[in-house]
Amino acid sequence: MADKTMTADDVVGRLRSGMTLGIGGWGSRRKPMALVRALLRSGVCDLTVVSYGGPDVGMLCAAGRVRRLVAPFATLDTVPLEPHFRAAREAGTMEMTELDEAMFMWGLHAAANRLPFMPVRAGLGSDVMRVNPELRTVRSPYADGEEFVAVPALRLDAALVHLNRADRLGNGQYLGPDPYFDDLFCEAADEAYLSCEQLVETAELTKEAAPQTLLVGRHSVTGVVEAPNGAHFTSCAPDRGRDEAFQKLYATTPWAEFAERFLSGPDEDAYRSAVRAWHEEQR
Repeated sequence: MADKTMTADDVVGRLRSGMTLGIGGWGSRRKPMALVRALLRSGVCDLTVVSYGGPDVGMLCAAGRVRRLVAPFATLDTVPLEPHFRAAREAGTMEMTELDEAMFMWGLHAAANRLPFMPVRAGLGSDVMRVNPELRTVRSPYADGEEFVAVPALRLDAALVHLNRADRLGNGQYLGPDPYFDDLFCEAADEAYLSCEQLVETAELTKEAAPQTLLVGRHSVTGVVEAPNGAHFTSCAPDRGRDEAFQKLYATTPWAEFAERFLSGPDEDAYRSAVRAWHEEQR
């Protein structure tokens, strides 16, 4: 079995402009931010981003890397509406497909199961159908004859996710309260890249945690990156909480100013140093 360990820059080197890119996590929780920052250091652009949106979406939209966003929301949790996403949306700098949360989830399920669509009740009688005129409905072939929305598969060229632990083979484990559908993102993608707080030996994954915490299987993972605090500034419970002070700075600072100070360095170490320096200034 192959050792799938990579660096963040190795991962981004396999991505291409024009791809459909899924990003795991939820809002400002367990986002693969080290991989997103590596993506921002690259020239990859013109992306279709599929995400339960948080600062991953905000940063990529602000940097002009997103052609289309497919999402049910974009939030920082304690800041209800992601401000840099909002600015891009209001300026009309990217297209957007807005879906109900359940429709989004079943779109990932359809892709993971190699189905063209999934029938769901969500969306019927709502403005989701109005703002997405390309959506179609289907009727049950059985006696009930019930009508459903035919949610198209959200097929991904690549997916980025962040978990608490992983081994070198690509098995990934979450230790927090919620899986956030990261397994679906990986299964829905042609290639999936997993960053983690800590790389461990395979036997260590279930030494003190239940087998059910093994969310992502090696069969669906292309590469693994060890990235301690790689979800910063989002949370990665129970390892790390959200950096609320830094999130507030991000949410209230003009993008160009924030990017110049924190994202202009050559690598993740430069980002961490800039964040440490900022926290020292606040003391």
